[in-house]
Amino acid sequence: MLRVAVVGSGPSGVYAAQTLVGQREVPGVRVDVLDRLPAPYGLVRYGVAPDHEKIKSLTGNLRSVLEDERIRFLGNVEIGGPPLTTARMLELYHAVVYCVGAARDRMLGIPGEELAGVHSATAFVSWYSGHPDAGSFDLRGVRSAVVVGAGNVAVDVTRILARGAPELAPTDMPQPALGALADSGVRRVAMVARRGPSQAKFTTKELRELGTLPGVDIRADAAELALDPAYADPAVAESLPAVARRNLEVLRGWAEGPAAGGDGQRDIALRFYLRPVEVLGGPDGRVRGMRFERTLPDGRGGVTGTGAYEDVAAELVLRSVGYLGVPLPGLPFDPATGTVPHAAGRVVRAGRASVGEYVAGWIKRGPTGVIGTNRPCAKETVSSLLQDAGALARRELPGDPLDALRAAGLRPVEWRGWLAIEAAEEALGRSLGRRSVKIPDWAGLHAAAGLA
Repeated sequence: MLRVAVVGSGPSGVYAAQTLVGQREVPGVRVDVLDRLPAPYGLVRYGVAPDHEKIKSLTGNLRSVLEDERIRFLGNVEIGGPPLTTARMLELYHAVVYCVGAARDRMLGIPGEELAGVHSATAFVSWYSGHPDAGSFDLRGVRSAVVVGAGNVAVDVTRILARGAPELAPTDMPQPALGALADSGVRRVAMVARRGPSQAKFTTKELRELGTLPGVDIRADAAELALDPAYADPAVAESLPAVARRNLEVLRGWAEGPAAGGDGQRDIALRFYLRPVEVLGGPDGRVRGMRFERTLPDGRGGVTGTGAYEDVAAELVLRSVGYLGVPLPGLPFDPATGTVPHAAGRVVRAGRASVGEYVAGWIKRGPTGVIGTNRPCAKETVSSLLQDAGALARRELPGDPLDALRAAGLRPVEWRGWLAIEAAEEALGRSLGRRSVKIPDWAGLHAAAGLA
């Protein structure tokens, strides 16, 4: 029997586990899916916006995989330091597949970024998604917010800031976050990109959602859009991917007049060709705005500065300019790419493939692609593992790894513990007159799982 550990229970980890038990070349594979958190599903639980219920419904597919009798979920298990090092993992399992994602956000690298009120979009998403490591946000003194970025995460946080709390009450958003959004003073949100609309990374479906929010006016600056050659010239636009062409048409409609989803209680402005150069602060050490330099297309896909500047008022700044992987102690790491060096998924140490250690997902390829991209990524890694299976399976293991984890003082949350968390979140929702509501703290999750 080949015993494999998959570290990480998000899509890449679950797809790797599914591929392992679904293949026929090596019979009798057993997989433990380990996660630092007591709850499974990774970014599907803690990264997908609570009002995107269709995407969140993917948990049903992930759940069916984790309920397979050949797969065991072990949450609340952190790997990389004592007592569970990467070397110890190789003693307990024939092979280990690391699917640990990209946990750090990119910085803007500009003066004033350390001011109070400047945060990563990642931190904001973690807060409203109920991640137990998340901090808190007080939005009562915030009238204007700036979101720096032009991807789907930037669209998500912009939408959540502008959306009314009553619309979010039917979701599983944690009660403290819902209360803070209900008390929010935010009336204006500017989503700002340094390049043009044809180079934005958001998808049309997410973009259009902004124009349907009740009580929200949305607008785009026609003069800024016109700087984009594809916006001004239909012949250039025809060379773009279909999603970029659709985005341009949506923005064109908003530039012709505000798209009002209601009475305009809040306002969203989509800004382009503005490069952040400084966060502006007040004497209290808090953010008061951002300074941007106007940019222009350079004809090579980038932009060049013009020397003209614009200040935008803001009491909250959220940067959404990408993710970076973080080193896992015991594994090699390339800081330039934020990934673990690999060859077709095999971890590479000192120029040679380390048989028995593998990677999949963002820690393998970087933070690119959509959820479905993880499936072929995981398949490639598992294919490499199966090619090595003959040599791997010859090694004798000490016994059930779960016994060793407990002996080391760890308290794994098994599947029944996760089901107890689910039941506790449903009970919490009923007590609040809502549907299931996430438990957002470690103590609450541990208590629900029976570890308190």
